[in-house]
Amino acid sequence: MKDLSKNFNVRVIPHAKQNKVVESDGVLRVYTNAAPEKGKANAAVIESLAKHFGVAKSQIKIVRGDTTRDKFIEIAQRVRIPKSNQ
Repeated sequence: MKDLSKNFNVRVIPHAKQNKVVESDGVLRVYTNAAPEKGKANAAVIESLAKHFGVAKSQIKIVRGDTTRDKFIEIAQRVRIPKSNQ
């Protein structure tokens, strides 16, 4: 198994009408209807990104920006690399 990761910035828009992930002007924006209190919005961001990228929530980590709208996200994936026949 090999760990691969993707790192990127997102902009969070709390108190939105619906939860969605949109790319506009080269920026990934995560709209969430959760309030930015006690980690509710962060949990909603992780859930939305997991659905958007088709990975488990446990694979997504907020590296920076726990208390701000601008966050740096890491998605780690474990990939099985087949052994080559020698």
